[in-house]
Amino acid sequence: MKSLLITNGTIISGNGNEILQNGSILIENNIIKDIGSKNTLNIPENCEIIDVEESFILPGFIDTHIHLMSNGFKMEDTMYNPLALHFYQALENMKYTLEAGVTSVRDAGLADIGVKKASQMGLFPAPRMQISVMPLSISGGHFDFYLNSGFDMNLSYPGLPKSICDGPDEVRKRSREVLRAGAEVLKVMVTGGVMSANDRPEFTQFTMGELKAVVEEAQFRGGINVMAHAHGAEGIKNAVKAGIYSIEHGTYVDKEACHMMSEAGTYLVPTFVVTNLNRKKALEGKLPEYSRKGAIEIAKVHKENMEMAYDLGVNIVAGTDCGVVEHGVNLLELSYLCEIGMEPMESIQAATKNAAKCLGWQDMVGTIEKEKFADIVVVKKDPLDDIRSLSSKKNILIVIKDGKIYKNIL
Repeated sequence: MKSLLITNGTIISGNGNEILQNGSILIENNIIKDIGSKNTLNIPENCEIIDVEESFILPGFIDTHIHLMSNGFKMEDTMYNPLALHFYQALENMKYTLEAGVTSVRDAGLADIGVKKASQMGLFPAPRMQISVMPLSISGGHFDFYLNSGFDMNLSYPGLPKSICDGPDEVRKRSREVLRAGAEVLKVMVTGGVMSANDRPEFTQFTMGELKAVVEEAQFRGGINVMAHAHGAEGIKNAVKAGIYSIEHGTYVDKEACHMMSEAGTYLVPTFVVTNLNRKKALEGKLPEYSRKGAIEIAKVHKENMEMAYDLGVNIVAGTDCGVVEHGVNLLELSYLCEIGMEPMESIQAATKNAAKCLGWQDMVGTIEKEKFADIVVVKKDPLDDIRSLSSKKNILIVIKDGKIYKNIL
């Protein structure tokens, strides 16, 4: 049996304010076997020992909104790039994500079942992933890439179903096709988007009948959840009324919507990383002209409304939308969460314990506990003193996923 001991570190378990000084973690195969001080653990013979030299040990982080198969959502890439190139680029995206300390993700669109199977087989370094395969969109909606020029920039191939669906019957059929393709969560675009050529972020999309059809089909498959891309307040409210589980972005959320989400227990994934980095790129002229104005306008209102949502008790978890922006900057999200009022420990839990609950994986990952998967990150600086340090690549010393070391620069 393969054994590994991580020792001489401060363990921040992810469970509330539990902190263990001079702590050690014993890993057997891919499971956390024991936790405590080194002299209290029964260490097997031939156990590999890593002394982390008083660094800080945390659970592997979780990004609940990412696009591993994307590098900017540039429509011209669909036109010019061979299909295989998307997959080879994704290998680098996954490596950057893992080395940033993110050991689990919920992919919000375009990673198919083949990508997940290959990662599970260990064919390349990759985070553990929950996939939505292909988001659902109305004609003219956020994932309709048909342009007025007559060109259709939609990416579709066997294993990646079409996105567009209109009317409850077609929505139901498309939901079944996406589930057949291996989706573990359904995603639906209930409003327009910042990067859209055909709509605006605040535009409401899908009727209540259509949204309820998506939720019903998800529930018929053993209680699969539905996540909603949603910027506008009315779209958010419709999603909550329909029983959708998590709201992504939430830019124009209002008090009524916040109260609805708090009462329903709906998760909110603010994706500060994409909002803030897109604003910067727009100001530098690095976004397409049709999306620059929207990217600049929403950044300020987004932060103000996320502060309101936090104050009103909405359940906020960490997700970045990396893929729209560069990969590997995921843990910047935690510093942005602190800017809306979270304490550092709370932001860490938003990307560990609470993010695991959002994915339904709380029994497997999200905290450092016995019998959970050995997903562990070792960092040099105390994140409770300097939360932004987590976004520094040099600060992430060791990354372990499923008991295997993927990064060690100690």
